Amino acid sequence: MNGNGFVRNDNSASIATRIMAVTYLIVGIIALYGVYLFALQVVNGSEYRKRASEVARREVLIPAQRGQIFDRNYDVPLVVNRPSYAIDLAPGQAGKKGLDVSVGRLAEMLHVTPAEILARIPSRPLLAFQPVQVASGVPYGTISYLAEHIDEFPGVSWHSKPMRAYPFPGSLSHVVGYVGDITSEELQVLYNEGYDAASTIGKGGVEKVYDGVLRGTDGKSLRVVDVHGRSVVDARVEDIPPVSGKNIVLTIDRHVQELAEKALGNRIGSVVVLKPSTGELLALVSYPWFDPSVFSDRRDAEQMRQLFLDPSFPFLNRAIQSSYAPASTFKIIMTAADLEENLLPPSQAIVCKGSMDFGNRVWHDWELTGHGPVDLADALAESCDVYFWTLGTRYLGIDRIVEYASRFGLGRKSGVDLPGEVAGLVPTPEWKENNFRSQWLGGDTMNMSIGQGNLLATPLQLADVIAMVANGGVVYTPHVLKEVRDPTTGAILREVRPQVMTSSGISKGTFLQLAANMRGVVTHGTANVVITTNAVEIAGKTGTGEVGKKEHFTSWFASFGPYNPKSPDEQIVVVVMIEATNDWDWWAPKAANIIYQGYFAHQSYEQAVNTLVRSASWYLQPIRINDR
Repeated sequence: MNGNGFVRNDNSASIATRIMAVTYLIVGIIALYGVYLFALQVVNGSEYRKRASEVARREVLIPAQRGQIFDRNYDVPLVVNRPSYAIDLAPGQAGKKGLDVSVGRLAEMLHVTPAEILARIPSRPLLAFQPVQVASGVPYGTISYLAEHIDEFPGVSWHSKPMRAYPFPGSLSHVVGYVGDITSEELQVLYNEGYDAASTIGKGGVEKVYDGVLRGTDGKSLRVVDVHGRSVVDARVEDIPPVSGKNIVLTIDRHVQELAEKALGNRIGSVVVLKPSTGELLALVSYPWFDPSVFSDRRDAEQMRQLFLDPSFPFLNRAIQSSYAPASTFKIIMTAADLEENLLPPSQAIVCKGSMDFGNRVWHDWELTGHGPVDLADALAESCDVYFWTLGTRYLGIDRIVEYASRFGLGRKSGVDLPGEVAGLVPTPEWKENNFRSQWLGGDTMNMSIGQGNLLATPLQLADVIAMVANGGVVYTPHVLKEVRDPTTGAILREVRPQVMTSSGISKGTFLQLAANMRGVVTHGTANVVITTNAVEIAGKTGTGEVGKKEHFTSWFASFGPYNPKSPDEQIVVVVMIEATNDWDWWAPKAANIIYQGYFAHQSYEQAVNTLVRSASWYLQPIRINDR
């Protein structure tokens, strides 16, 4: 209490001080916010507006038209695009309950399991407003149904996505291949090359090897979305148009392909028709084949399953992906080795009595009564086993046999521009030691001398062997790509030139004599009775591979024609292989006879058969014109 009788209130000054402090604090905070907002909106405003714009935009891919594939005539496409659609599902827009409904209905409509659809959806679906492609290759009728019942499919939408169509189903399937949706494993490898989860990618054949040429560049549709990822209806949309893929022209001639396909018929095997002067493949047939369209049309899911389970392996391109004992066709290489080395003089005769004692057993010739005295030319013409056993074991030896097999390109891939080629096998003493822990025996050399044992070659490798004879010692890399063309103007953007794959180092004289000996196979040897065409002179070699099963043999015919061409460009190589899984009917040389007749007489399969039947009526019995 002071002198005037009042009590002094010291707290009032303290309260005023506190109020002032709070006021200053609030003003300071507001000032700081003001400065911060000024910096955001004025100083750094343009940068943040740019970032906000980027966050608010979403990219929707516009699929590019895939390039078409033509045969060498460049008139009718072998592979085209046809209208189709893909179905998208935005889980965040559907909601949890709606997502279950949509997945169930889509699975039923598309004939797939719900798990297949869910596998494509992000792990946090309720936060994902971005549409995810869950199906492709959907026909227009399905999309029409969706449009009419869209309320029953929460979060579902669709977009145009062209689908591959193959107007020429059949043996071309192994050449052109097929396409399909990219897998997660493929995407991990190819993500940096511009692929995404919705990409279509080549899975086999030319579609796979030249996918980068065919696929083009996808376009983009840029749309504005809200904070939840939902499209803003009135916002401006910017489109970047796609760039179509390039067209591809193949070396394949679809008419020759059809001729070879029908000549082979329903026999498990393959046919190779090759231009030796360039390495161009005119036909590459493998049976059984498949229809590539089953991979684009979900309605054929059951057919696709049956194809995968087929024990005859229709996806296997037997011309390049299977190897077999070349049997007596290998005697071409043995003949070349003897002509070049002259260890057993070609004119010196060896008496064939139908068998040969070697080691602790008797080896029987295919002609049990024997061929009598035969020199090198006669031995090749009559395919005398005794002569080549003698040549291999007593004169050449395994090292020289291996050397000449390698000179002709056996035991390594040809480099053909198709996937899955195998290298075959040229066995050596070192190979046997490493793989079987056993020594090379004289019996191994006996087997290899006539193309049996562990020796393996693909039909394409044998075609290269024949090409080397026709070319006088050079083989050009076999290929199926002829040109790359602009899809709009048709201008040639790239043209494949012949490239030397291997040069044998064997003398020209050897190949001239070898070709003459192969001509003898047709004029008076093992092929004389079945090569009846008058359209062209042929040189070749038959082969019959043993597989240890009665009445089942691999049938070969490896050949070229014309024997004496006016120009090397006229020549073709034809190699036919019939697997031992077929009942034996010695069809390989007969099929080649039809192919030569049709090719050089410019006839269809039916016309060629009718011509051959008129000149040799016995052809009528084994040949059925409608046999496919």
